[in-house]
Amino acid sequence: MPKVVTLPGDGIGPEVTAAAVAVLREVAPDVTIEEHAIGGGAYEAHGEPFPAATRDALKDADAVLLGTVGGAHDSPWNKLPRPLRPESGLLALRKALGCYANLRPVRVQPGLEHLSPLKPELARGVDILIVRELLGGIYFDGDRKIEGSSAYNTMRYTTPEVERVADMAFWAAEQRKGRVTSVDKANVLEVSELWRRDVQALRDRKYRGVHLNHEYVDSVAMLIVSDPGRYDVIVTENLFGDILSDLAAVIPGSLGLMPSASLGDGPGLFEPIHGSAPDIAGKGIANPAAAIMSVGMLLRHGLSRSDAANAVDRAVALALRAHPTRDLGGTAGTRTFTRAVLDAMETPAVG
Repeated sequence: MPKVVTLPGDGIGPEVTAAAVAVLREVAPDVTIEEHAIGGGAYEAHGEPFPAATRDALKDADAVLLGTVGGAHDSPWNKLPRPLRPESGLLALRKALGCYANLRPVRVQPGLEHLSPLKPELARGVDILIVRELLGGIYFDGDRKIEGSSAYNTMRYTTPEVERVADMAFWAAEQRKGRVTSVDKANVLEVSELWRRDVQALRDRKYRGVHLNHEYVDSVAMLIVSDPGRYDVIVTENLFGDILSDLAAVIPGSLGLMPSASLGDGPGLFEPIHGSAPDIAGKGIANPAAAIMSVGMLLRHGLSRSDAANAVDRAVALALRAHPTRDLGGTAGTRTFTRAVLDAMETPAVG
């Protein structure tokens, strides 16, 4: 029997995770669901943001569903030593799972082009998959320090790290339009020269049927919002991927429409990319769409249940058109939208 560990976390995390779990129970009633703590709440209860009990629960999990971690900018959690902050618990979770590739789909739902800040003709049909390296680069390198009035961090990659995330991007492209854009800054960074060399070598050796294009990160930052239709799969390193995926997240019209999957050597980690939004926590107005769509990715990539994943994606699309949430200009709260998704799953597909 498959086991899914849920980590609701902080802020609106428990609310959107509860909505996602309701959908998961509906579409996969045989799955065992086990809840554990992470983030600021975990620190308050256990003295650390990634407790041993949570770490142990992951050992026999097939997939992990995460809510959100962190508090407001003035939260006391932000004044803790860095290893005890909620975000450090998230980084430790990714490392424990061996999740080296973050997949973020950027998709404008048909009929919802008006929600995008882009012109409808630019937003229509946008379907991009951003594959971000997740365990290397400047975020994880131990060569870092603050020394009086100066500080430094080091960006470092090895060929195996580059190849494994590029391999996942090429694999994904083969199932889509067959186009990969590798993003770097090879004109000024040696680490990007290595990145470009290794991505190209992997393509030439293993994926000759996939078209590969190399672009600089500053150019992509402009083109992803001025000509998003040019992109199919984007692969890049940790820092660039963090920034570009958040930039691209505005295209569908709300962070509440952005799910993600982090895949690697162990069970996958599935989560909405929006923050903990402590200002609306407990008010019942959080948009759970991204969390529910993350369940769709969990079913597809974590449990290999494509039919169930398709059912969830279809139901979310129907609910978004019929019962948009407040961040999308509608009035539906968390429960109303979740109920709409559950009802849509009972509606026969047409065509």
